[in-house]
Amino acid sequence: MKKIIIPKNIVTANSENSILYNSAIVVEDGIIKRIISTDDVSLLRNEYEIHNYENYTLIPGFIQTHIHLCQTLFRGLADDLELLDWLQKKIFPFENAHDENSLRISTQLGINELLKGGTTTILDMGTLHHQEIIFDELIKSGMRAYAGNCMIDRNDLYPKFSESTKWNLDNTYQWAKTFHNSSDGKIKFGFAPRFVLSCSENLLIETKEMMNDFEGSLYHTHSSENKKEVETVRKITGKDNVEYFDSINILDDKTVLAHCIHLSDDEVKILNKNNSRVSHCPSSNLKLGSGIANIPKLIENKISVSIGADGAPCNNSLSIFKEMHLTALIQKPLHGPTSMDALTVFRLATIEGARALHLENEIGSIEVGKKADFVLLDLNKSDQPINVNENIYSAIVYSADKSNVKAVFVDGIQLVNDSKVKFYDEILVLENAKTELKKLIERTI
Repeated sequence: MKKIIIPKNIVTANSENSILYNSAIVVEDGIIKRIISTDDVSLLRNEYEIHNYENYTLIPGFIQTHIHLCQTLFRGLADDLELLDWLQKKIFPFENAHDENSLRISTQLGINELLKGGTTTILDMGTLHHQEIIFDELIKSGMRAYAGNCMIDRNDLYPKFSESTKWNLDNTYQWAKTFHNSSDGKIKFGFAPRFVLSCSENLLIETKEMMNDFEGSLYHTHSSENKKEVETVRKITGKDNVEYFDSINILDDKTVLAHCIHLSDDEVKILNKNNSRVSHCPSSNLKLGSGIANIPKLIENKISVSIGADGAPCNNSLSIFKEMHLTALIQKPLHGPTSMDALTVFRLATIEGARALHLENEIGSIEVGKKADFVLLDLNKSDQPINVNENIYSAIVYSADKSNVKAVFVDGIQLVNDSKVKFYDEILVLENAKTELKKLIERTI
C-alpha cells in the first residue's frame, strides 16, 4: 500500500494546469501523499515499492458521467435508428430480455473496456431488473462508480418493459440501502428515472425525495435528447424537459442530465439557476441523429459540463478518447476553431467530471491529498508518433486512443497492467458474451 510512481511527466489537471517533469508521486493507503523530485526517490527506496514508468505520461483517471453498462452486450445490434425507434425496436426489448447471466457478462464487457481505455470513474444508468448484478461486478472490479437501477413505471414504446410505481420505489430503496457507499465508499447510488416519457410525475418526484435518506447520492436522467422526444414531452406536460423538471422541483446541483441537445434560452437559465449538471455524449448524439449540444454556450453560462460515452449500441464504443475527440471537433464548424480547445476538453473528462459528481475534492486531478486514481499513457508509440513537447493536451485529445493506455490505478491499486485488465480473462469474457448474446436474442423472439 506504499508505492512511488515515477513517470516521464505528470499532467495534473489542477487549477494551474501544471505539467510536472522530473517528479514522482508518493502513494500511501490509496492517497497521493506527496509529489517529490525524482532525485529524492532513492532516499525512500527502502520504504516504498517503486514503479518506474519513465517513458509514460501520468494523468488523472478519466471520468465518464453517463454510461449504460447493461447495454454493452448489444453493440452493433441497434444501428442506424433515431432515438425513439432505437428504444422501441431494439433497446427496450433487449434490456427486458436480460437475465442475471447476460447482465453480468454485459457489465463485465463494459468494465473491461472502460478500464482498458483509462476510465476509472463512471456514472452508470442500470436497467430495470437485476441491478444487484451490476453492483456486484462494479465492487469486484475496484473501479469507482455512481450507479443505480433504471426506473420505468410507464412505457408506451414497449409496455412489457415497466413495473408499477410502487415496485420501482420499493426496489430502488432496497438497492440504495444495500449498495450506497459500499466498496469502502467507492460505490455510491445514482437514482435513475429513465426519462419523462417512461416515468410518471409521481415517480420523478418521490425518487427525488428518496435521496434525502442517502447523503451523497445523485439524480441521473435523460433530457432533451431528441426533437420527437421534446415534442412529446411538451404534449404531455405543456412544457419543455428542463422547464418541466424545474416545475416539479427535481433540479439542483445533485441532478445530472444526459444530453441536453435541444434547450431553449430559458432552459439554459434554469440549469444555471439550479446549478444542475449536463453530461455531453457526442458520439451517441451523432449516431442517433439527435443533434449537437451547444456546449460552448453551456460553459459560457457557467453550467457544469462533463462527458460520457452513453451505451455501446448507440456509439459502438465506450472510449473516452473518441468522446474527447468529438467534443472538440463537432463544435468548430458551428462556433469556430477555438471554441473547444484540447485543454478545455481534457478538463471536461477529468476534473470537471469529478465536479459533476461532487468528487472534485477526491479525484479528477493529480494533487496531494486526493485519491490515487491515475493512468499511464505511452504517447511515444513508434506507429503513432505524437509531438508531446509542443502540446501534450493536443496529443491526448486529438491523437491518442485506448491503445496508448498502459497502466491504470484506482485507490493506488493497479487494475490495468500492460494494457490488460488484471482480474478478467478477456478471451473467456468474450466467449461467454457470445453465448449469452445468442440466448438473449432467442428470448426476444
